[in-house]
Amino acid sequence: MNWEKLLNNNRLRQSKGRNPEDARNDFESDFGRIIFSPAIRRMHDKTQVFPLTTDDNIHSRLTHSMEVMSIGYSLGVKLCENKDFQKRLKKSEYDIFREIPVILKNSCLVHDIGNPPFGHFGESVVQNYFSDFFDKNIVKSSKSKFTEKDKESGKIMLELSESQKQDFLYFDGNAQGLRVLTKLQMLNDIYGLNLTYATLGAYIKYPNHGSVDEDIIAKHKIGVFDSEIEFFNRIVEECGLRIGDEVVRHPLCYLMEAADSICYLTMDIEDGYSKDLFDLKYLYKALKHIPSLKEDLIKIYKDKENIYKNDLTKVVNFRIKIIQQLVLLAVENFNKNLDQIEKGKYNEELIFDDANKLAKTLQKICIDKIFKFREINSLEITGHSVIKGLLDYYIDFIFHKDKKYRKRVIPLISESILNIAYEENKLFGDDAKFDNLNDYFKLRIIVDFISGMTDQFALNHYQKISGQKIK
Repeated sequence: MNWEKLLNNNRLRQSKGRNPEDARNDFESDFGRIIFSPAIRRMHDKTQVFPLTTDDNIHSRLTHSMEVMSIGYSLGVKLCENKDFQKRLKKSEYDIFREIPVILKNSCLVHDIGNPPFGHFGESVVQNYFSDFFDKNIVKSSKSKFTEKDKESGKIMLELSESQKQDFLYFDGNAQGLRVLTKLQMLNDIYGLNLTYATLGAYIKYPNHGSVDEDIIAKHKIGVFDSEIEFFNRIVEECGLRIGDEVVRHPLCYLMEAADSICYLTMDIEDGYSKDLFDLKYLYKALKHIPSLKEDLIKIYKDKENIYKNDLTKVVNFRIKIIQQLVLLAVENFNKNLDQIEKGKYNEELIFDDANKLAKTLQKICIDKIFKFREINSLEITGHSVIKGLLDYYIDFIFHKDKKYRKRVIPLISESILNIAYEENKLFGDDAKFDNLNDYFKLRIIVDFISGMTDQFALNHYQKISGQKIK
Protein backbone atom coordinates (compact mmCIF):
# COMPACT_ATOMS: atom_id res chain seq x y z
CA MET A 1 0.00 0.00 0.00
CA ASN A 2 1.02 3.56 -0.67
CA TRP A 3 0.47 5.87 2.30
CA GLU A 4 0.41 8.91 0.06
CA LYS A 5 -2.72 7.43 -1.53
CA LEU A 6 -4.11 6.20 1.80
CA LEU A 7 -3.95 9.80 3.06
CA ASN A 8 -5.54 11.18 -0.11
CA ASN A 9 -6.98 14.62 0.62
CA ASN A 10 -8.94 14.92 -2.64
CA ARG A 11 -12.74 14.66 -2.70
CA LEU A 12 -15.49 13.05 -4.78
CA ARG A 13 -16.21 16.53 -6.11
CA GLN A 14 -13.03 18.53 -6.06
CA SER A 15 -13.48 21.61 -3.90
CA LYS A 16 -13.07 25.04 -5.46
CA GLY A 17 -10.62 25.89 -2.72
CA ARG A 18 -10.93 27.08 0.84
CA ASN A 19 -10.58 30.60 2.09
CA PRO A 20 -6.83 31.39 2.15
CA GLU A 21 -7.30 32.62 5.72
CA ASP A 22 -8.52 29.16 6.77
CA ALA A 23 -5.54 27.56 8.56
CA ARG A 24 -7.09 24.08 8.61
CA ASN A 25 -5.90 21.25 6.40
CA ASP A 26 -8.42 19.21 4.36
CA PHE A 27 -8.96 16.60 7.08
CA GLU A 28 -9.59 19.29 9.68
CA SER A 29 -12.07 20.81 7.22
CA ASP A 30 -13.76 17.37 7.09
CA PHE A 31 -14.25 17.54 10.84
CA GLY A 32 -16.06 20.88 10.55
CA ARG A 33 -18.35 19.50 7.85
CA ILE A 34 -19.17 16.49 10.02
CA ILE A 35 -19.70 18.27 13.32
CA PHE A 36 -22.23 20.72 11.84
CA SER A 37 -24.23 18.10 9.90
CA PRO A 38 -27.89 17.37 10.79
CA ALA A 39 -27.19 13.61 10.76
CA ILE A 40 -24.78 14.05 13.66
CA ARG A 41 -27.33 16.08 15.62
CA ARG A 42 -30.00 13.41 15.16
CA MET A 43 -27.78 10.84 16.86
CA HIS A 44 -28.54 12.44 20.23
CA ASP A 45 -31.87 10.58 20.22
CA LYS A 46 -30.75 7.26 18.81
CA THR A 47 -30.22 4.18 20.95
CA GLN A 48 -26.82 2.97 22.04
CA VAL A 49 -27.98 0.09 24.29
CA PHE A 50 -31.00 1.32 26.28
CA PRO A 51 -33.81 2.40 23.88
CA LEU A 52 -36.07 5.40 24.66
CA THR A 53 -34.37 5.96 27.99
CA THR A 54 -35.15 9.12 29.96
CA ASP A 55 -31.99 8.74 32.05
CA ASP A 56 -29.59 11.51 30.98
CA ASN A 57 -26.64 9.57 32.37
CA ILE A 58 -27.10 6.71 29.89
CA HIS A 59 -25.32 6.82 26.55
CA SER A 60 -27.02 7.81 23.33
CA ARG A 61 -25.56 7.06 19.91
CA LEU A 62 -24.12 10.60 19.87
CA THR A 63 -22.38 10.45 23.25
CA HIS A 64 -20.99 7.04 22.30
CA SER A 65 -19.67 8.43 19.01
CA MET A 66 -18.04 11.38 20.78
CA GLU A 67 -16.26 9.00 23.13
CA VAL A 68 -15.17 6.82 20.19
CA MET A 69 -13.84 9.99 18.55
CA SER A 70 -11.80 10.77 21.67
CA ILE A 71 -10.31 7.27 21.82
CA GLY A 72 -9.66 7.30 18.06
CA TYR A 73 -7.75 10.55 18.39
CA SER A 74 -5.71 9.08 21.26
CA LEU A 75 -4.90 6.01 19.17
CA GLY A 76 -3.79 8.28 16.34
CA VAL A 77 -1.50 10.34 18.57
CA LYS A 78 0.00 7.21 20.12
CA LEU A 79 0.60 5.73 16.64
CA CYS A 80 2.27 8.91 15.40
CA GLU A 81 4.78 8.78 18.25
CA ASN A 82 6.23 5.60 16.75
CA LYS A 83 9.46 6.44 14.87
CA ASP A 84 9.19 3.43 12.54
CA PHE A 85 5.70 4.51 11.54
CA GLN A 86 6.94 8.05 10.92
CA LYS A 87 9.65 6.72 8.59
CA ARG A 88 7.12 4.58 6.76
CA LEU A 89 4.98 7.59 5.88
CA LYS A 90 7.90 9.73 4.65
CA LYS A 91 6.23 12.85 5.95
CA SER A 92 7.28 15.45 8.49
CA GLU A 93 6.33 14.74 12.09
CA TYR A 94 4.26 17.93 12.04
CA ASP A 95 2.18 16.78 9.05
CA ILE A 96 1.71 13.28 10.43
CA PHE A 97 0.32 14.59 13.72
CA ARG A 98 -2.08 16.92 11.86
CA GLU A 99 -3.33 14.18 9.56
CA ILE A 100 -3.51 10.69 11.11
CA PRO A 101 -5.22 11.62 14.43
CA VAL A 102 -7.69 13.90 12.62
CA ILE A 103 -8.65 11.29 10.01
CA LEU A 104 -9.27 8.86 12.87
CA LYS A 105 -11.27 11.47 14.77
CA ASN A 106 -13.45 12.00 11.68
CA SER A 107 -14.06 8.33 10.90
CA CYS A 108 -14.79 7.57 14.56
CA LEU A 109 -17.31 10.39 14.92
CA VAL A 110 -19.29 9.19 11.89
CA HIS A 111 -18.89 5.44 12.43
CA ASP A 112 -22.55 5.03 13.51
CA ILE A 113 -24.08 7.83 11.44
CA GLY A 114 -26.14 5.40 9.34
CA ASN A 115 -27.63 3.38 12.18
CA PRO A 116 -31.44 3.22 12.21
CA PRO A 117 -33.57 3.98 15.28
CA PHE A 118 -33.53 1.49 18.17
CA GLY A 119 -29.91 0.41 17.86
CA HIS A 120 -28.50 -2.60 16.09
CA PHE A 121 -31.78 -4.43 16.63
CA GLY A 122 -33.27 -1.92 14.20
CA GLU A 123 -30.99 -3.34 11.51
CA SER A 124 -32.33 -6.83 12.21
CA VAL A 125 -35.91 -5.59 11.98
CA VAL A 126 -35.30 -4.09 8.52
CA GLN A 127 -33.51 -7.24 7.31
CA ASN A 128 -36.23 -9.61 8.51
CA TYR A 129 -38.98 -7.35 7.24
CA PHE A 130 -37.67 -7.48 3.68
CA SER A 131 -37.01 -11.20 3.85
CA ASP A 132 -40.73 -11.73 4.57
CA PHE A 133 -41.80 -8.98 2.17
CA PHE A 134 -39.93 -10.42 -0.81
CA ASP A 135 -41.24 -13.92 -0.03
CA LYS A 136 -44.86 -12.72 0.09
CA ASN A 137 -44.72 -10.66 -3.10
CA ILE A 138 -43.40 -11.11 -6.64
CA VAL A 139 -39.84 -9.96 -7.36
CA LYS A 140 -38.28 -10.37 -10.79
CA SER A 141 -35.22 -9.00 -12.55
CA SER A 142 -35.49 -6.70 -15.54
CA LYS A 143 -34.85 -9.70 -17.80
CA SER A 144 -38.07 -11.39 -16.69
CA LYS A 145 -41.59 -10.35 -17.53
CA PHE A 146 -44.64 -10.35 -15.28
CA THR A 147 -47.34 -12.79 -16.36
CA GLU A 148 -51.10 -12.29 -16.33
CA LYS A 149 -51.22 -14.64 -13.36
CA ASP A 150 -48.76 -12.35 -11.52
CA LYS A 151 -50.95 -9.32 -12.25
CA GLU A 152 -54.10 -11.06 -11.02
CA SER A 153 -52.47 -12.30 -7.79
CA GLY A 154 -53.07 -9.05 -5.90
CA LYS A 155 -49.44 -9.10 -4.76
CA ILE A 156 -46.97 -6.25 -5.16
CA MET A 157 -44.85 -6.78 -8.28
CA LEU A 158 -41.28 -5.50 -8.04
CA GLU A 159 -38.47 -5.33 -10.54
CA LEU A 160 -35.14 -5.70 -8.69
CA SER A 161 -31.76 -7.23 -9.50
CA GLU A 162 -30.23 -9.70 -7.04
CA SER A 163 -27.68 -7.12 -5.85
CA GLN A 164 -30.48 -4.60 -5.29
CA LYS A 165 -32.45 -7.15 -3.26
CA GLN A 166 -29.47 -7.87 -1.01
CA ASP A 167 -29.24 -4.19 -0.06
CA PHE A 168 -32.48 -4.69 1.87
CA LEU A 169 -32.00 -8.32 2.93
CA TYR A 170 -28.59 -7.43 4.41
CA PHE A 171 -29.38 -3.86 5.40
CA ASP A 172 -26.58 -2.50 7.57
CA GLY A 173 -25.91 0.81 9.29
CA ASN A 174 -22.37 0.93 7.91
CA ALA A 175 -23.58 0.84 4.31
CA GLN A 176 -26.36 3.31 5.12
CA GLY A 177 -23.72 5.55 6.72
CA LEU A 178 -21.72 5.66 3.48
CA ARG A 179 -24.92 6.75 1.74
CA VAL A 180 -25.52 9.43 4.38
CA LEU A 181 -21.97 10.79 4.05
CA THR A 182 -21.76 10.74 0.26
CA LYS A 183 -25.34 11.65 -0.70
CA LEU A 184 -28.04 12.14 1.92
CA GLN A 185 -26.45 15.20 3.55
CA MET A 186 -27.08 17.06 0.30
CA LEU A 187 -26.77 20.83 0.12
CA ASN A 188 -26.23 21.90 -3.50
CA ASP A 189 -25.38 18.61 -5.19
CA ILE A 190 -25.31 14.83 -4.90
CA TYR A 191 -21.98 14.57 -3.07
CA GLY A 192 -23.25 14.81 0.50
CA LEU A 193 -20.64 16.20 2.88
CA ASN A 194 -18.04 15.72 0.12
CA LEU A 195 -15.42 14.41 2.55
CA THR A 196 -11.85 13.52 1.60
CA TYR A 197 -11.11 10.08 0.20
CA ALA A 198 -8.94 9.30 3.24
CA THR A 199 -11.76 9.99 5.72
CA LEU A 200 -14.24 7.95 3.66
CA GLY A 201 -11.74 5.12 3.18
CA ALA A 202 -11.03 4.92 6.91
CA TYR A 203 -14.79 4.91 7.58
CA ILE A 204 -15.65 1.90 5.39
CA LYS A 205 -15.50 -0.97 7.87
CA TYR A 206 -16.79 -3.56 5.40
CA PRO A 207 -15.47 -2.76 1.89
CA ASN A 208 -17.80 -5.43 0.56
CA HIS A 209 -20.56 -5.37 -2.02
CA GLY A 210 -20.48 -9.09 -2.67
CA SER A 211 -21.49 -12.03 -0.54
CA VAL A 212 -21.15 -12.14 3.24
CA ASP A 213 -18.26 -14.26 4.55
CA GLU A 214 -18.10 -14.68 8.33
CA ASP A 215 -14.50 -15.94 8.10
CA ILE A 216 -13.16 -12.70 6.59
CA ILE A 217 -13.30 -9.64 8.86
CA ALA A 218 -13.82 -7.19 6.00
CA LYS A 219 -16.72 -9.25 4.63
CA HIS A 220 -18.70 -9.91 7.80
CA LYS A 221 -21.44 -7.66 6.43
CA ILE A 222 -22.53 -5.87 3.26
CA GLY A 223 -20.86 -2.48 3.71
CA VAL A 224 -21.78 -0.84 0.40
CA PHE A 225 -25.19 -0.53 -1.25
CA ASP A 226 -25.83 -0.83 -4.97
CA SER A 227 -26.66 2.88 -5.05
CA GLU A 228 -23.17 3.86 -3.84
CA ILE A 229 -21.09 1.41 -5.86
CA GLU A 230 -19.76 4.11 -8.21
CA PHE A 231 -18.55 6.30 -5.35
CA PHE A 232 -17.18 3.26 -3.52
CA ASN A 233 -15.08 2.27 -6.55
CA ARG A 234 -13.66 5.79 -6.73
CA ILE A 235 -12.73 5.70 -3.03
CA VAL A 236 -11.07 2.31 -3.51
CA GLU A 237 -9.03 3.48 -6.49
CA GLU A 238 -8.07 6.85 -4.99
CA CYS A 239 -6.90 5.25 -1.72
CA GLY A 240 -5.26 2.25 -3.40
CA LEU A 241 -7.38 -0.33 -1.57
CA ARG A 242 -7.48 -2.90 -4.37
CA ILE A 243 -4.97 -5.74 -4.12
CA GLY A 244 -5.32 -8.03 -7.10
CA ASP A 245 -9.01 -8.86 -7.36
CA GLU A 246 -9.73 -8.08 -3.71
CA VAL A 247 -10.74 -4.82 -2.06
CA VAL A 248 -9.23 -4.53 1.43
CA ARG A 249 -9.73 -2.31 4.43
CA HIS A 250 -7.99 1.02 4.82
CA PRO A 251 -5.38 0.41 7.58
CA LEU A 252 -6.77 3.23 9.75
CA CYS A 253 -10.13 1.45 9.73
CA TYR A 254 -8.66 -1.13 12.13
CA LEU A 255 -7.97 1.64 14.64
CA MET A 256 -11.44 3.14 14.15
CA GLU A 257 -12.90 -0.30 14.85
CA ALA A 258 -10.71 -0.63 17.96
CA ALA A 259 -11.88 2.75 19.28
CA ASP A 260 -15.52 1.71 18.80
CA SER A 261 -15.02 -1.63 20.56
CA ILE A 262 -13.10 -0.06 23.44
CA CYS A 263 -15.92 2.40 24.05
CA TYR A 264 -18.89 0.10 23.74
CA LEU A 265 -17.26 -2.53 25.95
CA THR A 266 -16.24 -0.14 28.71
CA MET A 267 -19.09 2.37 28.59
CA ASP A 268 -21.84 -0.23 28.22
CA ILE A 269 -20.48 -1.76 31.41
CA GLU A 270 -20.52 1.62 33.13
CA ASP A 271 -24.14 2.10 31.98
CA GLY A 272 -24.95 -1.37 33.28
CA TYR A 273 -23.53 -0.44 36.68
CA SER A 274 -25.59 2.79 36.66
CA LYS A 275 -28.69 0.68 36.00
CA ASP A 276 -27.84 -1.55 39.02
CA LEU A 277 -27.40 -4.63 36.83
CA PHE A 278 -24.31 -5.62 38.86
CA ASP A 279 -22.15 -4.24 41.65
CA LEU A 280 -18.48 -3.32 42.02
CA LYS A 281 -17.65 -6.66 43.61
CA TYR A 282 -18.94 -8.58 40.59
CA LEU A 283 -16.91 -6.39 38.23
CA TYR A 284 -13.75 -6.79 40.30
CA LYS A 285 -14.06 -10.57 40.42
CA ALA A 286 -14.69 -10.75 36.67
CA LEU A 287 -11.57 -8.72 35.81
CA LYS A 288 -8.98 -9.28 38.54
CA HIS A 289 -7.42 -12.28 36.73
CA ILE A 290 -6.20 -10.09 33.83
CA PRO A 291 -2.41 -9.80 34.45
CA SER A 292 -2.01 -6.28 33.03
CA LEU A 293 -4.86 -4.98 35.21
CA LYS A 294 -4.58 -7.03 38.39
CA GLU A 295 -2.33 -4.70 40.41
CA ASP A 296 -4.27 -1.54 39.53
CA LEU A 297 -7.67 -3.11 40.16
CA ILE A 298 -6.64 -4.44 43.56
CA LYS A 299 -5.35 -1.00 44.52
CA ILE A 300 -8.57 0.71 43.45
CA TYR A 301 -10.93 -1.93 44.88
CA LYS A 302 -9.30 -2.22 48.30
CA ASP A 303 -8.51 1.52 48.46
CA LYS A 304 -6.29 1.30 51.53
CA GLU A 305 -5.43 5.00 51.31
CA ASN A 306 -9.10 6.01 51.05
CA ILE A 307 -8.58 7.86 47.75
CA TYR A 308 -11.90 6.85 46.17
CA LYS A 309 -14.96 8.07 48.02
CA ASN A 310 -17.57 5.65 46.65
CA ASP A 311 -18.09 2.63 44.41
CA LEU A 312 -19.03 4.71 41.37
CA THR A 313 -15.67 6.48 41.53
CA LYS A 314 -14.00 3.09 41.68
CA VAL A 315 -15.95 1.87 38.65
CA VAL A 316 -14.90 4.98 36.71
CA ASN A 317 -11.27 4.36 37.62
CA PHE A 318 -11.61 0.72 36.60
CA ARG A 319 -12.80 2.02 33.24
CA ILE A 320 -9.85 4.43 32.92
CA LYS A 321 -7.33 1.65 33.55
CA ILE A 322 -9.10 -0.70 31.14
CA ILE A 323 -9.13 1.91 28.37
CA GLN A 324 -5.43 2.62 28.89
CA GLN A 325 -4.60 -1.07 28.49
CA LEU A 326 -6.77 -1.49 25.40
CA VAL A 327 -5.34 1.62 23.72
CA LEU A 328 -1.80 0.32 24.23
CA LEU A 329 -2.81 -3.12 22.98
CA ALA A 330 -4.50 -1.73 19.84
CA VAL A 331 -1.52 0.41 18.82
CA GLU A 332 0.96 -2.35 19.62
CA ASN A 333 -0.98 -4.85 17.49
CA PHE A 334 -1.36 -2.32 14.68
CA ASN A 335 2.39 -1.66 14.49
CA LYS A 336 3.28 -5.33 14.89
CA ASN A 337 0.92 -6.45 12.12
CA LEU A 338 1.12 -3.44 9.79
CA ASP A 339 2.79 -5.40 6.98
CA GLN A 340 -0.05 -7.93 7.02
CA ILE A 341 -2.64 -5.16 7.35
CA GLU A 342 -1.25 -3.42 4.27
CA LYS A 343 -1.46 -6.69 2.33
CA GLY A 344 -5.07 -7.20 3.41
CA LYS A 345 -4.15 -10.38 5.25
CA TYR A 346 -4.65 -9.40 8.88
CA ASN A 347 -7.94 -11.01 9.87
CA GLU A 348 -8.28 -10.02 13.51
CA GLU A 349 -9.80 -7.19 15.48
CA LEU A 350 -6.89 -5.40 17.18
CA ILE A 351 -8.12 -5.53 20.78
CA PHE A 352 -9.36 -9.12 20.53
CA ASP A 353 -5.92 -10.31 19.35
CA ASP A 354 -4.85 -10.74 22.95
CA ALA A 355 -3.62 -13.75 24.95
CA ASN A 356 -4.99 -12.16 28.16
CA LYS A 357 -8.49 -11.96 26.64
CA LEU A 358 -9.38 -8.64 28.26
CA ALA A 359 -11.80 -7.62 25.50
CA LYS A 360 -13.44 -11.05 25.48
CA THR A 361 -13.91 -10.85 29.26
CA LEU A 362 -15.59 -7.44 28.91
CA GLN A 363 -17.75 -8.79 26.11
CA LYS A 364 -18.88 -11.69 28.30
CA ILE A 365 -19.92 -9.27 31.06
CA CYS A 366 -22.03 -7.33 28.53
CA ILE A 367 -23.68 -10.50 27.24
CA ASP A 368 -24.30 -12.03 30.67
CA LYS A 369 -25.38 -8.95 32.60
CA ILE A 370 -26.57 -6.24 30.21
CA PHE A 371 -28.01 -7.47 26.92
CA LYS A 372 -30.40 -9.85 28.70
CA PHE A 373 -31.84 -7.02 30.79
CA ARG A 374 -35.64 -7.07 30.64
CA GLU A 375 -36.00 -3.33 29.97
CA ILE A 376 -33.74 -3.51 26.91
CA ASN A 377 -35.59 -6.44 25.42
CA SER A 378 -38.99 -4.92 26.13
CA LEU A 379 -38.10 -1.62 24.43
CA GLU A 380 -36.43 -3.40 21.52
CA ILE A 381 -39.75 -5.17 20.91
CA THR A 382 -41.34 -1.71 20.89
CA GLY A 383 -38.74 -0.72 18.30
CA HIS A 384 -39.64 -3.77 16.22
CA SER A 385 -43.31 -2.78 16.21
CA VAL A 386 -42.49 0.82 15.26
CA ILE A 387 -40.06 0.08 12.41
CA LYS A 388 -42.17 -2.75 11.01
CA GLY A 389 -45.28 -0.62 11.27
CA LEU A 390 -43.65 2.30 9.44
CA LEU A 391 -42.41 0.02 6.67
CA ASP A 392 -45.86 -1.54 6.35
CA TYR A 393 -47.64 1.80 5.99
CA TYR A 394 -45.19 3.43 3.62
CA ILE A 395 -44.76 0.41 1.34
CA ASP A 396 -48.49 -0.29 1.27
CA PHE A 397 -49.28 3.32 0.28
CA ILE A 398 -46.39 3.86 -2.12
CA PHE A 399 -47.12 0.68 -4.09
CA HIS A 400 -50.88 1.06 -3.85
CA LYS A 401 -52.74 0.67 -7.16
CA ASP A 402 -54.88 3.70 -6.36
CA LYS A 403 -52.90 6.85 -7.16
CA LYS A 404 -54.79 8.73 -4.44
CA TYR A 405 -52.99 6.68 -1.78
CA ARG A 406 -49.58 7.37 -3.34
CA LYS A 407 -50.33 11.10 -3.47
CA ARG A 408 -51.21 11.12 0.24
CA VAL A 409 -48.00 9.54 1.51
CA ILE A 410 -45.28 11.08 -0.68
CA PRO A 411 -45.57 14.57 0.93
CA LEU A 412 -44.81 12.97 4.31
CA ILE A 413 -41.34 11.91 3.13
CA SER A 414 -38.40 14.29 3.55
CA GLU A 415 -38.18 16.48 0.44
CA SER A 416 -34.37 16.32 0.45
CA ILE A 417 -34.45 12.50 0.33
CA LEU A 418 -36.82 12.62 -2.64
CA ASN A 419 -34.64 15.18 -4.44
CA ILE A 420 -31.53 13.06 -3.95
CA ALA A 421 -33.25 10.05 -5.52
CA TYR A 422 -34.42 12.18 -8.45
CA GLU A 423 -30.92 13.51 -9.02
CA GLU A 424 -29.38 10.03 -8.72
CA ASN A 425 -31.72 8.93 -11.50
CA LYS A 426 -31.22 12.11 -13.55
CA LEU A 427 -34.85 13.12 -13.21
CA PHE A 428 -35.14 16.89 -13.47
CA GLY A 429 -37.92 19.43 -13.93
CA ASP A 430 -41.25 17.88 -14.84
CA ASP A 431 -39.65 14.41 -14.86
CA ALA A 432 -38.79 14.64 -11.14
CA LYS A 433 -41.79 12.62 -10.00
CA PHE A 434 -41.98 9.69 -7.62
CA ASP A 435 -43.78 7.45 -10.10
CA ASN A 436 -40.85 7.85 -12.52
CA LEU A 437 -38.47 6.14 -10.10
CA ASN A 438 -37.73 2.43 -10.45
CA ASP A 439 -38.77 0.01 -7.71
CA TYR A 440 -35.30 -0.09 -6.17
CA PHE A 441 -35.26 3.64 -5.50
CA LYS A 442 -38.84 3.66 -4.26
CA LEU A 443 -37.78 1.19 -1.57
CA ARG A 444 -34.48 3.02 -1.11
CA ILE A 445 -36.34 6.26 -0.32
CA ILE A 446 -38.52 4.55 2.30
CA VAL A 447 -35.51 2.99 4.03
CA ASP A 448 -33.53 6.25 3.83
CA PHE A 449 -36.41 8.09 5.48
CA ILE A 450 -37.10 5.60 8.25
CA SER A 451 -33.46 4.78 9.06
CA GLY A 452 -32.73 8.49 9.46
CA MET A 453 -35.38 8.95 12.14
CA THR A 454 -34.54 9.34 15.80
CA ASP A 455 -36.10 6.86 18.23
CA GLN A 456 -38.66 9.34 19.54
CA PHE A 457 -39.58 10.72 16.13
CA ALA A 458 -40.07 7.20 14.78
CA LEU A 459 -42.33 6.32 17.72
CA ASN A 460 -44.39 9.52 17.40
CA HIS A 461 -44.66 9.25 13.62
CA TYR A 462 -45.81 5.64 13.82
CA GLN A 463 -48.44 6.52 16.42
CA LYS A 464 -49.75 9.31 14.18
CA ILE A 465 -49.99 7.42 10.90
CA SER A 466 -51.46 4.36 12.64
CA GLY A 467 -54.17 6.50 14.22
CA GLN A 468 -53.03 6.00 17.82
CA LYS A 469 -52.74 9.74 18.35
CA ILE A 470 -53.43 12.91 16.36
CA LYS A 471 -50.90 15.43 17.70
